[in-house]
Formats: sequence, structure tokens, C-alpha cells
Amino acid sequence: MKVLIYGLNFAPELTGIGKYSGDMALWLKEQGHDVRVVTAPPYYPEWQVRPGYESRRYRREVWKNISVWRSPLWVPKVPTGLKRIIHLLSFALTSLPLMLRQTAWRPDIVLTVAPAFVCAPTGWLIAKLSRARAWLHLQDFEIDVAFSAGLMKGQRRKGVILWFERHLLRRFDMVSSISNPMVSRLVVKGVDEDRVRLFPNWVDTGRIRPLVDAGAYREELGLSPETVVVLFSGSLAGKQGLMQIPEAAHRLADHKDIAFVICGDGVMKTKLEAASAALPNLHLLPLQPQERMSELLSTADIHLLPQSPSAADLVLPSKLTGMLASGRPVIATCHAGSELHSVVSNCGAVVPPQDSEALANAILSLAGDPMARTQLGRSARVWAETHFERDAILGRMFNGEDAAISTRIRLPRVDDSEMADRVA
Repeated sequence: MKVLIYGLNFAPELTGIGKYSGDMALWLKEQGHDVRVVTAPPYYPEWQVRPGYESRRYRREVWKNISVWRSPLWVPKVPTGLKRIIHLLSFALTSLPLMLRQTAWRPDIVLTVAPAFVCAPTGWLIAKLSRARAWLHLQDFEIDVAFSAGLMKGQRRKGVILWFERHLLRRFDMVSSISNPMVSRLVVKGVDEDRVRLFPNWVDTGRIRPLVDAGAYREELGLSPETVVVLFSGSLAGKQGLMQIPEAAHRLADHKDIAFVICGDGVMKTKLEAASAALPNLHLLPLQPQERMSELLSTADIHLLPQSPSAADLVLPSKLTGMLASGRPVIATCHAGSELHSVVSNCGAVVPPQDSEALANAILSLAGDPMARTQLGRSARVWAETHFERDAILGRMFNGEDAAISTRIRLPRVDDSEMADRVA
């Protein structure tokens, strides 16, 4: 099968959509499929084009035996408001010639990954010109987020844009998204149920696994084996509510046996660096290479997953899968009834968004109960193996086993007796 993957982000980006698109392309190649990729030069989460790449030139390369075409784009130093929209439009325009060239290859599937939704018309057009299956995968509802965050304003403008979105979504042969609430919203937006698929982000449970000996990072940070490490690892994006972490660290500054570690890069890095300057219990690390990811995640005694209120009820964050696979408990900030709440309540603790006092209390409670951490960590690992294992998810999506899935299908839950048996 010939699969053309079209999206803004791709390997060698280490976090977010680029990481998952790269994993998917490599898995497809290993399964014997012919894969091509049209994307941009790597720039995320630093918002700076990586050394060895250029933002103003087209480039063709071979990444792990996969043909990759990269188109120019504009990358703003501060990605806010109008600048972010221009950034997305620049890729949509410059990638169009590359996509038109792929029609001669005659792909069987054209998989457009959004963000950026502005690329969806091109993805659909190339699929139709190639007589291929048009598939749109939504990692985020950009338009909804843009209006809720005030990046776009005006009821009339909103009505026109949402009409266009609805019209375009209904033209794809298949539309998928990463969580049940997002899948349900697709149906509300007018996509037929038989065209909707749940396609969650995944984790390679063979590569990310609990490690007993994971003390190298502790030594690098000067932390003792007895210190309870509270870790956040991932892109430092603005919509994640990350400032709750230094606020909680400030509240727990007198507890010398608890240390906070933030590992990543992104637009919030400068603010977090400024906040950490006065907090000796808060340590910052740059993004770490993939080969050390299992070691990094196993350094944690507790994982933190803060979310802003605007995102917490809809998105199932991609970084959650690695946290669960590491076999450590998770503390998330989200509202009751959200999908994130239903997952994390089985293997950690949940507190309301933007409540640093509740977050600090939850950390303090778990830090003082090593037996609970062990039990919840085992439950986390079971959940990762049961629901987010890479081969199972990708095999279902590309081998036809998921043909009947719709919004009526929900992630299977492990009942209490089965969970107890697995944990034991």
C-alpha cells in the first residue's frame, strides 16, 4: 500500500505531532508499505529551525529509508496571534507544489495530519486527483481553540469559518481524532458516524518501560536516591497551564525531600526559567534524546500533567502515554467527567485546573505514601499496555480491524477485579 503523509511536523522532532507522525511512518515502512512524507523543516518545540535545515528552501531527503520532502515556511520567534496564523499559511502555500508532484506516484491513502487545518484542502484535493482515500487526522481543533483563546474574533467571521470547516470535514473519506470527546465533536460538526475513527496517540511499551536503576539523572541534578522526584517532560506550550508547577514548588519549598524537574523546550521556557531562579527545589532540563526517554521517565516518582481549563476537557495529552508506560503514578489537572480524568483516576490523582494549592496537596500526599505510588504505578503500566500499545493501535487503523468504530465505541475499561489481578 502506498501511504502519503502530509503534515507540518515530522521527525526528527522529539515531542508532539512530529514524534507521532515519524513513529507512524516508520511503523508503516517496517510493515512493508511504501511511505512518502511532505512536511516542513523541524522547528518544534523550540520555534527555531534545527541546524542543518533551512526555512527558505525546498529539500528532499531520505529518513530511515522513507522519502521526505520538506517545504519552506516562516517560523516566528514569538508565535502569538496573527504570527501563528501566517506561520501555518506559509506552509500550506509552499507545500502545495510538492503535494501536486505526488499525484504521479498515485498513493492509495493521503493522510493529512492537523494542525495545520489550512492544509486540509490540499490533502483532500491531492487524494481526489490521485483517486486515493482521503483521510484527515485531527490532533487538535485549531479553529475552536483560536476563537476560545481570542486569536480570532467576531461572530460573523466565526460562523463563516465554522461553515467552511464543516463543509470540508464532510468531504473526507475518513476523519479521525485522538480522544472520545474529540470524536464526538466531529459528529456534532457534521461528519457521518461511519466515517469517524478513534485514533489515539500511542506508546511503544517495549521501548518505554519501568526501570529500577534510573539514577543517572538524579546524579546529574545532585538529587539523592531518597528524594521524591516530581517530573514534567514534554513541550513547554502555553496552553498546558505549566505555571502551576512553580506555584506548587513554592508551596512545598520547605519539604527538602521533594524536588521538581521540568524537562523540555518551548514558548514557556523563559517564564519557567525566571520562576525557577528563586526556587532551589525546581530544576530545568533541556529536551532529552529518545534513547534516554525510558531512563528519564523512570527517574520520576510522580509525573505531573497540568492542563489549562480550555484544553483539559477535550484533549487526551500525547505525553500521557509515556508517563503511564514508565510505571509511575500521574497527577493531572482536569475537570471531573473528562476523558483525562477517567484515565488518570485509575493510576494517580486528579485535581482541578489552576488550583496550585490542590496540586501541592496531592503531590505531598503521594510523596508520603510509597506503597500507594507503587500500586498506582503498576496500574499505570497496565493501562498503557491495555489501551495505548503502539502495534495494537496502528495495526487496527491500517489493517482494517477498526472499520466499525464510531462515537458509540468507547475506550474499553478494565474492571476493578481484572485490574486487581493484573496489578497483583
